[in-house]
Amino acid sequence: MAKKGEPDMTKTSATRFGLIRHAQTRWNKEKRIQGWLDSPLSTVGRRMAESWGRELHDLAWQRIVCSDLGRARETTKLLNQTLKLPVHPDKRLREQDWGKWNGMTLAELKTGQAETLRQQEAAGWLFRPPGGESRQQVLERSLAALHAAHLAWPGETILVVCHGGVIKCLLYHLAGRSFLPHELRLLKGYRLHLLEQLGRTLYLEELNSRSLHR
Repeated sequence: MAKKGEPDMTKTSATRFGLIRHAQTRWNKEKRIQGWLDSPLSTVGRRMAESWGRELHDLAWQRIVCSDLGRARETTKLLNQTLKLPVHPDKRLREQDWGKWNGMTLAELKTGQAETLRQQEAAGWLFRPPGGESRQQVLERSLAALHAAHLAWPGETILVVCHGGVIKCLLYHLAGRSFLPHELRLLKGYRLHLLEQLGRTLYLEELNSRSLHR
């Protein structure tokens, strides 16, 4: 876990980020890989997103930065019925591009691409689906998105609505993970995670800070 810098640094210019994954989609229910493709929220997902607005209302957010993919924007629209904040889509917060594996179910992938999948999982941060992008690339663009938000709105508290792959890349990086199959699970499903940026440095404030299950 990253540690903060000098103790005399003030928090006046620190930007705080709260990261959440989009609500459940129809493809999530089918265990189908979405990547840069899209699937609408399920009925359960729509209820989830609406409840998150009420659940997160007490944390004094000042704006929302979200992925430009439909499922993240739909989640944002529903939770923002309560929060009523300015919204800023950023394509750098998109899910990992899974290339030729976009649209496949996990069962199809494990059956038809088992050896390729095993080799990619063993690559850790260099995991790259055929025709897609690596986890390292996802990390770099996600860090750039948060840094840009910090420069644009220093000192604010910003809700970030994005994707599981983006959240894993950011938090595994800050926690010093290798992204290998033998590592213990770090993140719990549908949780709020808190980060903070001071200057050019992003810090991990709290994992799994709040459950969004309702």
